[in-house]
Formats: sequence, C-alpha cells, structure tokens
Amino acid sequence: MNKIRIITFFIFLIIFASAYQIGSFSTVGDEEAKMFMSEFEKLVLDIDAFGIFTHNTTIALPMFIPGFGVAWGLFSAWSTGYAFAAIATTAPILADVPPLTILFLSPFGLMELVAYSLGISRSFILIRAITKKVNLTSFIKPTAIEIGVVIGLLLAGGYLEFYMIELAQQEGFKLPGF
Repeated sequence: MNKIRIITFFIFLIIFASAYQIGSFSTVGDEEAKMFMSEFEKLVLDIDAFGIFTHNTTIALPMFIPGFGVAWGLFSAWSTGYAFAAIATTAPILADVPPLTILFLSPFGLMELVAYSLGISRSFILIRAITKKVNLTSFIKPTAIEIGVVIGLLLAGGYLEFYMIELAQQEGFKLPGF
C-alpha cells in the first residue's frame, strides 16, 4: 500500500467522521424523533447479526462506485449522525454521550468507520483515475481486496454489534429501538 493511499484513507476517515458529527448536531423535533423511532423500531424488530451485516453491506458497497461513492458515503455519514440526534431526542440518557464516541470507542463503530472510509476513499481514487484517463486495469486487484476487507469488517462488526446488543438487553439496559 503506498503512502498516497494511506493518506487518502485517513482524509476520508476524517471527512466521514465530520459529516457524521454535523448530522448529529441536527435539531430533531419530538414528533419527528418519534416518527423516526417508530420506523427504526420496525426496521430492527427481528434483526439479527446477519441482518446488521446485510444492512451495513448494502450501505458500504455503493461507496466503491467511482465519484458517486463519495457523495453516497458522506450522505450516509450525515444521515447516521442525524439518526443519532433523533435517538438522543427520545432517549435523554444519550444526550450527554458525545456522538463521535459511538464511532471511535465502540468496536463495531470503529469497524464500520474503517470499512466506509475504505469505500469512500477508493471511490475518490477511481474517479480521479478516470478523469486522468488512467487505465483502470491496475485498480481491479486492490479494489477487489478492499471490497473483501470491507465485507470481512462488516461481517465481524455485525456479529459483534448484535452480541453487544444482546448482552446489554440481558443486563436490563433498554437500547432505543431494540
């Protein structure tokens, strides 16, 4: 892996985290938060570890699309931050939790952050190569490897997130939406 690839990854990790943080600062009214939570509860009603993995993978794979993946990734980051703001509105216990701690201090959050940052940064690299009219053949193998890494991270992250949710529920902690 070359230095430019590593730097690009970290730049997009920071951009993703920033978009998430901006979304988490959104003001969500009580009615809107209740509507969001109602839809969220339907979405996660019978979700299991594989369901979490599938959901996250359907978000992550489009991030590899040249150009579009950057916009999609930033929208996903912002909307996830917005979702945190909505959940925090209905669960006052989360009001004092800094939103970025979910990304950087939870193992599954960190796995998802790395996976999404890989996809977004690869999208940027590919669109840059296309605009410079570089032969894309040399990008096939590294892109395929990164897609495999993303799938592996999201699979492990999905099972870890589900395990932590189950553990929290056994301890009597009610997670919003679960």
